[in-house]
Amino acid sequence: MTNIKHGTADIEPGTRIHYVTAGEGQRTVVLLHGFPQTWWAWRHIIPRLAEAGFRVVAPDYRGAGHSSHPPSGYDKRTMAADIHRLLHAHLGIKEAVAMVGHDIGLMVAYAYAQAYRDLVTHLVVADAPLPGTQIFDRMRVDPRVWQFAFHSVRDIPEMLIAGRERLYIQAMISARIYDPSAISEADLDIYASAYAMPGAMRAGLEVYRAFDRDVDDNRAVIKQSGKLTMPVLTVGGEISTLGPVMGEMMTEVADHVTSVRVPGTAHFIAEENPAAMTAELLDFFGSSPLSST
Repeated sequence: MTNIKHGTADIEPGTRIHYVTAGEGQRTVVLLHGFPQTWWAWRHIIPRLAEAGFRVVAPDYRGAGHSSHPPSGYDKRTMAADIHRLLHAHLGIKEAVAMVGHDIGLMVAYAYAQAYRDLVTHLVVADAPLPGTQIFDRMRVDPRVWQFAFHSVRDIPEMLIAGRERLYIQAMISARIYDPSAISEADLDIYASAYAMPGAMRAGLEVYRAFDRDVDDNRAVIKQSGKLTMPVLTVGGEISTLGPVMGEMMTEVADHVTSVRVPGTAHFIAEENPAAMTAELLDFFGSSPLSST
């Protein structure tokens, strides 16, 4: 972790994106975290990918971590545009990249791949439902993903969570983890402190409140542009709710889908078994050229 560099990019007036980078390779991998986490969710994956010869970029997406918490812009198209500006306008990355998204980051990574098809060589999506798919519609009403309904309510979640951010985040993680030791007390402190900042929890919940917009956007782009054509890898936890259906879900929106399940994991795959997940990523990235087609 000593070789990680931090930076901040002005994306638009009043909105800055914090990010970390590692590695000096010619090939770039972008890692997008989920809720209730930050770039720190990739702490075990970043050095492994850098050592394998990749340049790694791991942002805190809009509203998370040390990025700004604007009042709007949490539809995934806008969040994907943030990442595009970060990569191309700020970091000067011109070549196509591999996009990896977990949880909410999955939704942003997919929106990026749809909007900037020629700039994505590979798409990896890990353990979350994608708005606009049949799987999302089924999971949205599943009581095991109760947070979708709770987070969609205005004001009441913020009122109930305020001052209890660490307890809430701990409860969310504990209910969806295979190995509790994978996310330590110190890691929980990092996540809790990030979401206890002014406006941070509201911003974190706004990504859920934008789901209806995301459903419409994703269905519209499929009608307009069709399915994704770049290679897609779905990654599911061994005992996660989404693990068994990730491949089925992505075949709704992509032509070339490969699916894997990572042993010893539930939802937090990159933290519970980073060695296995990194191995899957490297195998997938090596299965076709890392260049735009």
